[in-house]
Amino acid sequence: MFKKVDSQLDLPKLEEKILEFWDENKTFEKSLEIRKDAPRYTFYDGPPFATGTPHYGHIPSSLMKDVVPRYFTMKGHLVERKWGWDCHGLPIENIAEKELGIKTKKEIEEIGVDKFNEFCRSKVLGYVDEWKKVIRRMGRWADMDNAYKTMDLDYMESVWSVFKDLYDKDLIYEGYRSMHICPRCETTLSQSEVAEGYKDIKDLSVIAKFHLDSGQKFGGHETKDAAYILAWTTTPWTLIGNVALAVGDDIKYTALRINGIKELLILASDRVGDITKENEVEIVHDDIKGSDLVGLKYQPLFNVDKSIKNAENGWAVVAADFVTTEDGTGVVHIAPAFGEDDMNLGKKLDLPFIQHVGMDGIIKSGYGEFSGLSVKPSEDVQSTDVAIIKYLAGKNLLFDKKQYEHSYPHCWRCDTPLINYATSSWFVAVEKVKTEALELAKDINWSPKHVKAGRFGMWLEGARDWSISRQRYWASVMPIWNCEKCNEVKVVGSVTELEKLSGEKVTDLHKHIVDKISFKCEKCSGEMKRIPDVLDTWFDSGSMPYAQMHYPFDPSSISSQCSDNYGARNKENDGKLCPPKNFPADFIAEGVDQTRAWFYYLHILATATQNKPAFKNVIVNGIVLAEDGKKMSKRLQNYPDPMEMFNKYGADVMRMYFLTSPVVAAENLNFSESDMSEFSRGMFRMLWNSYYFFILYSTTDNWAPRENYRPEKLIDTWIVSKLETLNLEIEKNMQAYNLPGAARLFSEFIDELSNWYIRRSRKRFWKSENDDDKNAAYATLHYVLVKLSQLMSPFAPFISEEIYQNLTGKESVHLSDFPESNKEFINQDIIKDMDLARKIVELGLSKRAEVGIKVRQPLLSIKYKSKQLSVDLESIIASEVNVRSICFDKEIADEIELDTELSEDLISEGKAREFVRIVQGLRKKADFDISDRIETYYFSDDNQLLNAISKELKYIKKETLSEVLANKKEDTVDIFEESIIDGQKIIIGARRTKT
Repeated sequence: MFKKVDSQLDLPKLEEKILEFWDENKTFEKSLEIRKDAPRYTFYDGPPFATGTPHYGHIPSSLMKDVVPRYFTMKGHLVERKWGWDCHGLPIENIAEKELGIKTKKEIEEIGVDKFNEFCRSKVLGYVDEWKKVIRRMGRWADMDNAYKTMDLDYMESVWSVFKDLYDKDLIYEGYRSMHICPRCETTLSQSEVAEGYKDIKDLSVIAKFHLDSGQKFGGHETKDAAYILAWTTTPWTLIGNVALAVGDDIKYTALRINGIKELLILASDRVGDITKENEVEIVHDDIKGSDLVGLKYQPLFNVDKSIKNAENGWAVVAADFVTTEDGTGVVHIAPAFGEDDMNLGKKLDLPFIQHVGMDGIIKSGYGEFSGLSVKPSEDVQSTDVAIIKYLAGKNLLFDKKQYEHSYPHCWRCDTPLINYATSSWFVAVEKVKTEALELAKDINWSPKHVKAGRFGMWLEGARDWSISRQRYWASVMPIWNCEKCNEVKVVGSVTELEKLSGEKVTDLHKHIVDKISFKCEKCSGEMKRIPDVLDTWFDSGSMPYAQMHYPFDPSSISSQCSDNYGARNKENDGKLCPPKNFPADFIAEGVDQTRAWFYYLHILATATQNKPAFKNVIVNGIVLAEDGKKMSKRLQNYPDPMEMFNKYGADVMRMYFLTSPVVAAENLNFSESDMSEFSRGMFRMLWNSYYFFILYSTTDNWAPRENYRPEKLIDTWIVSKLETLNLEIEKNMQAYNLPGAARLFSEFIDELSNWYIRRSRKRFWKSENDDDKNAAYATLHYVLVKLSQLMSPFAPFISEEIYQNLTGKESVHLSDFPESNKEFINQDIIKDMDLARKIVELGLSKRAEVGIKVRQPLLSIKYKSKQLSVDLESIIASEVNVRSICFDKEIADEIELDTELSEDLISEGKAREFVRIVQGLRKKADFDISDRIETYYFSDDNQLLNAISKELKYIKKETLSEVLANKKEDTVDIFEESIIDGQKIIIGARRTKT
């Protein structure tokens, strides 16, 4: 009935065979085909870049994306698993720049955007084969052969459609703001991109002295020739762009002198102690309010062109509500070109605007010795700040300088320090739909739950308009054409529309292609050309639910709710575009970093375009770190290669290691090979031993399963009750998307199966003289292993496949339905009583250990008082504690009472049991078959030991399958061993006689 299996589990070898079976039989494809008419369960897969090999950062999310679809497929759904590749953006551009030897945007323009973009295209899918190997080896099922790619024409056209939809709803606009830019990449970054790259660094901070014009009144006082206001900054290079100093109206300020110098210095009173603590201080005025200082004029620190616009309003003290005394001097230096608060204040007060730095981070010409310097040079990020400080010191405008450690944003891809920079950008008006987005987010189920109101909820609460234009090259382009003559704007929403407008055939929507396409303005007949910016690649990713299906251009992408064809405006839907098919997703999963990225952008675009959440259920994983808690690094070589771990321990082991860990509950995990290998030595070894045990004995007895199984014996009812309860608990956790809650249940159950049920039932399988009892034991273990393989199959698909196929003869566990719990088989009273029995056993064994009596030494009796148990359970307790009798006695003082006095009979029996143990060990070492009959010979000089053996000859023969048990030396035995029983030496030998 069953094929024989090896006693030792070689999981990697087994997995390779199963992978070949899946490939040859197209098992994944069959799992979809047999459910093609079933209700759909929609899963969206976030696209990774194929610019490097997959690593431990990808594995937890990949596991979650495999377990959940496998489970819901077995629950009777059609779960398509379309893979995707992220193809655009800075990661690809940086690779191209490195290989082409390019360091600046100017060099890209010199070699040509067309050449650069085509080179990027050639690098996009460089590691696809490596990805396929890892994904296949870990047992994840995904359609990688028909993957969507964000660089494909169909995908990019759908992105245009999303953009057009937003524009038509007045949710796209152009604005001028202070934003973070990367001077190396020369492009703006979005709020989430900035949040992704913060690092703790040391910068130079400076307190500059701003010389007040003389003869000015403030709070009953007057400035003299040497009066200064002190302002602190951690970006000295921005001081060239200073046009104002901000104070708080109600903050108290102090004028003082230090070290006997006649200069009058003004700063916030609360900051005097920290700022001047190393100086001798003379307080001159301590009754100044911020409002007294407002309007005071001062001299610019640097030579500036005072003919610039609004110069008359500049270089004066102003009031601002963002000024605090938490750090610095209580005075904020204002440079509207380099800070959001500064820019807003500049607009409000019509301050002059000095932008002395270009998008490349280089100081423009016209600024003397500083022109041509990079404000954050990669080789020495402090060098320009040092030059500024030296200049201030030479002009007596430097009060103090210090090293300052703080968290500073860096480019998430090239690691360059960002700068705050005022520039124009196109935005999605997120704040217009934020109230709706917050309301829709209430319907999303998060696992773990705290992410909903925590990382995701707080980020959504603080959402601001999204800067989506980038000044780069390899990306989806902004489909905006602008008339050079009348400035008319035209947003194009499809390839067909662009072809009609231009009269040209369009086969590619990348920048180097569409920038050459122009058309006549419908308003003035001027020439309309595309604006040069490209789209933030997160717009690509956020559009994935629609673009992967080529919505709304492919008829199959349209929801069946619509009666109109092919993306037409549905009259029954108020003229709106028909909704997409397979929307929203029932399930998505990614790492915790995506709460501010993919999860967020999916939700914003879905809110704006569909008025629905993009996904119903989401699981968030944490970060896998090296064993020492550091970030995994190829340079440090502080982690083992994932493929090496698969080939050493097996993918199932790694799967269960991660699935039972905190990493699939949004917490970080320090990867430990030793912890992972514990699963191999523990849970998987126990499961395999249980499976091997069944195969070994059932094939020996030629046992075959029968239909209509029902447990009858107490211990059978107990293990089946535990199994059916396990089934219920797994269902409960999976429906709640609690993967660790489900995965952690298996280890305990397998331990109970192996170390309690099978151990307690072992004699029923090979010594039972009652065929009905033996058949019941086989039927129970078979039932348990088959159902367990089905329950485990989404989590550990390989070992589950092996067990299921062999025990059922069916094609694949992954083509079966996920089992329903048979609640009729659950007997909670037996579960509770067995728990009590095991507690009594635990106390009894503890008592034996306390008095130093081995478990093999029989004792006379045990009493217990908790509750009267059945005869069967009392028999189990007596056997486990190794006592001749057991009784319930509610009058005893303790929970149990163990009689530990030893009679001669008990001692003899104990020696006989030791003898049996040694013989069984010899049988195993000699590799005798379980049914082999043997001859056993022994020799000892100890008469007491010989007497003990002679008293128990019948028992020993039965236990060891010995046909001959003789007290003599025998030279022709197959195996012999010198041992010690109760301190006395004995020689025991064994010889196989027949099978």
